[in-house]
Amino acid sequence: MKRNFLSKRNLFIFSLVFVLALVGFSSGTLPDHLDSLAPDTVYFNGKVITMDKGATIAEAVAVKDGKIIAVGSNKEIGKLKGRHTKVVDLMNKVLLPGFYDAHSHFPSSGMDGTVQVNLNSPPVGPIKNIDDLIIALKDRAMETHEGEWILGRGYDQTLLAEGRHPTRENLDNVSTEHPIYIGHTSGHLAVANSVALKMAGITKDTPDPPGGVIVRDPKTGEPTGVLEESAIGLVSKHIPVVTEEENLAAFKKAVQDYISKGVTTSIIAGANKQGIIDLQRYQKQGLQPLRITAMGAGFGGAITSGELGGIVTGFGSDMLKLGPVKLSHDGSIQGYTGYLSKPYHVPPGDDPNYRGYPATSREDLTKRVVDLHKAGYQIAIHGNGDAAIDDILYAFRTAQEEYPRKDARHRIEHAQMARLDQLDEMKKLGVTPSYFVSHTFFWGDQHRDIFMGPERAAMMSPLKSSIDRGIKFSIHLDSHITPMDPLQAVWSAVNRISRSGKVIGPEQRITPLEALRAVTSDAAWQNFEENEKGSIEKGKFADFVVLEENPLTVDPIKIKEIKVLKTIVNDKVIYEN
Repeated sequence: MKRNFLSKRNLFIFSLVFVLALVGFSSGTLPDHLDSLAPDTVYFNGKVITMDKGATIAEAVAVKDGKIIAVGSNKEIGKLKGRHTKVVDLMNKVLLPGFYDAHSHFPSSGMDGTVQVNLNSPPVGPIKNIDDLIIALKDRAMETHEGEWILGRGYDQTLLAEGRHPTRENLDNVSTEHPIYIGHTSGHLAVANSVALKMAGITKDTPDPPGGVIVRDPKTGEPTGVLEESAIGLVSKHIPVVTEEENLAAFKKAVQDYISKGVTTSIIAGANKQGIIDLQRYQKQGLQPLRITAMGAGFGGAITSGELGGIVTGFGSDMLKLGPVKLSHDGSIQGYTGYLSKPYHVPPGDDPNYRGYPATSREDLTKRVVDLHKAGYQIAIHGNGDAAIDDILYAFRTAQEEYPRKDARHRIEHAQMARLDQLDEMKKLGVTPSYFVSHTFFWGDQHRDIFMGPERAAMMSPLKSSIDRGIKFSIHLDSHITPMDPLQAVWSAVNRISRSGKVIGPEQRITPLEALRAVTSDAAWQNFEENEKGSIEKGKFADFVVLEENPLTVDPIKIKEIKVLKTIVNDKVIYEN
C-alpha cells in the first residue's frame, strides 16, 4: 500500500523551495518576475510543533497550493514571501498538525440532542437517575405526534442512581402510544418499550438472534426491554429513516463539533452505503470541510471484495476515501458484552463464570478475515475483551500464513483489555491498535470496582507497554460514545485520571509528546497517510490546528483545557474561535 511520493509535482516543490531560498532578499520579498512562485500563505511568529521524527520546534511555515513547501525560522520563511503572499501572525501561539480522529462515528454525534434525546449522565449530559430519563423522554413525547418514534441515546446504568438499566415498564411510563427506543452509551445495548417490542414481534418465545441477547425476566421469561448486540437490530430496523432535513441538521452539527476541536481528518468506524452516498453529496455541495475516510462495514453486514467490485482500501479522493473494512468481534465491557478470558469481577447475574461472548465463532471470523486479507483490504476489528483479541490475532496470523502480505497494518479497534503477551503478538504480526484510552476517565472507576477489578483495570489501554515494544498506535474518542475532543484523549493518555480523581494504572501513562503522536503522526501512519498528513513537513497537506497553549509544556493536568483557536484544512480556515 506504499505510494511513490517522489512525483514530478513534489520534485518541483522541493526544487522551488531551493530556488526561492537562493533568490530571496533579506527584506523578505521576492523579485517581481518570481512572484508567481511565492507561497500563498506564510504562517510566522509561532511555536510550530512539527511532529516529525525529531519533534522539531520551528517558528514559521510556508504553504502553496494547499501544501507545505517550507518549514523553518521567521527569517528563513520570511525570505520566501511575495507581493501577494498572505501573512498570518501566529502571535506566539502553537501550530500543530491538524488532529487525526482515528476512530469515531461521524456524523452520528450530530444526532444527539436533535433527532435523539440526550440521555447521557454528567459531565456529558444531565441524566442522574431513571426519573430524569423518563422526564426527558416525556418532554420529547409532548412535541411528537401520536404513533411516531421517540428516540434517545447515551444512558449508562452504572451512572444512574439506581445502578440498573431502564426497563420496558419504565419506558411505558413515558408513553404507550409511541414506540420508544433508547441506546446505551456504549452503542452495544438498547431498551425498547412495549409498543416497540410488539412492532418487532418480540415475545417471551422469541429466540435470541446469533451474536445477541434478548434480556428476560428470570421469573417470568418475559423480555425486560433490554437488548444486547445483534438483538438491537430486531427493533432498530423498524425505526423510520431520518428525513433529509434532520440528516442535514445533524451533519452540520457534527461538523461543528469536530472542527471546533481541531479535527482535520476523521475515520468513520463503519459507514453504510447510504452514509457514503450522503457524504459524497455533502462534499459536492461544499458542506464537508474536513477530510473523511470511511471504514466500510458494521454489525451484521460487512462488505465483501465482490460487493465492492475490487475497490479496496485507499480508493477515493483527498477529501473522501475508503479505509479499512470494519468487523466487530465482541461488544462493550461496561455493557457486559465484551468477551473475556476470565470472568467479570462482578458478574451481571448469578453465573460467577460469566465472561461475555463473541459476535461469531473464531472459525467464522478467521474465514472472513482471510477472504478480505487475500483481496487486499486493510482490516480493522473491534475487540474490547482479551478473549476477543485472542481470536482476532489468530485470524490475522492465519491470514498472513496463508497469504503473506508485507505491511498490511491490520488494526484492532479499542483493544481495551489487551494483555502483554498479546502486545508481543501484535508486534510480531505488524498489527496496530487504536486505543479508546478515555475509558480511564469515563469508566475507569467502574472498571476497577465492577467490571475488571483493580489489577486488570490498571492494564486497560496499555499505552506505555505498547511504546516499550515499539508498537505504533492511535488513540480515539469513539464519538458519539464520548464527545469529540482529541485533547481530552491526550489528557487521558498522559494522566489516566478517572471521574473520581483516581489514577487508573499509573505505569501505563505516557508523555504529552507520545500522546500527541497518537492523534497526529502515528494516527496518519496507521492509515497509510504518513506521507500526506500527521506532521508539518514539506510536501504534506496544510492541515493545521492553532492552540492557545503548548501541550508539551503546560501543566499536564490542564491539557484538556487548552483552547483551539483555529482549524485549517488545505490552507483554509474552517473554524476560528
